[in-house]
Amino acid sequence: MADNMANNVAMDWNDTIENDGQEYIILPEGDYNFVVSAFERGRFPGSAKMQACNKASLTLQVETEDGIASCRTDLILNRMLEWKISSFFRCIGRKKHGERLVMDWTNLIGAKGRAHFKPRPYQDKDGKEKQANDVDRFLDYDEKFFSAADSTGFSGIPVSPAEIPF
Repeated sequence: MADNMANNVAMDWNDTIENDGQEYIILPEGDYNFVVSAFERGRFPGSAKMQACNKASLTLQVETEDGIASCRTDLILNRMLEWKISSFFRCIGRKKHGERLVMDWTNLIGAKGRAHFKPRPYQDKDGKEKQANDVDRFLDYDEKFFSAADSTGFSGIPVSPAEIPF
């Protein structure tokens, strides 16, 4: 977390630069722990099958040996997709099967969960084949996957909006 704050420094127009950033990490298909690093409220414009409605855009980060892998996923707030929203809240330990829940979108940043991720192929604007990380399904919260070392041993993911440098 200290690295994020140390890097949150304005640059002058003629400063020297050298940090090329990290390559985008594609996760092999599998189950991974994640941390919610960003949450935005938005609108789904609607489609032939679903009316326009609110949506929650989440950025999930997975710690790997090669660095941090990111995945952006949307939860569309429509009764047709209520099962997916429910599985997300179960995944982060805020809901149990069969339980009614008033969705609380506050304090999502830093929430931990587990999901099955798959690489998703797509074509970029130049027609090149690329891949992105995609959530296949959220997995119910199980504390055995979240040891004390998980919660204290990794500091690379910002856990509060104040620690996110953008």
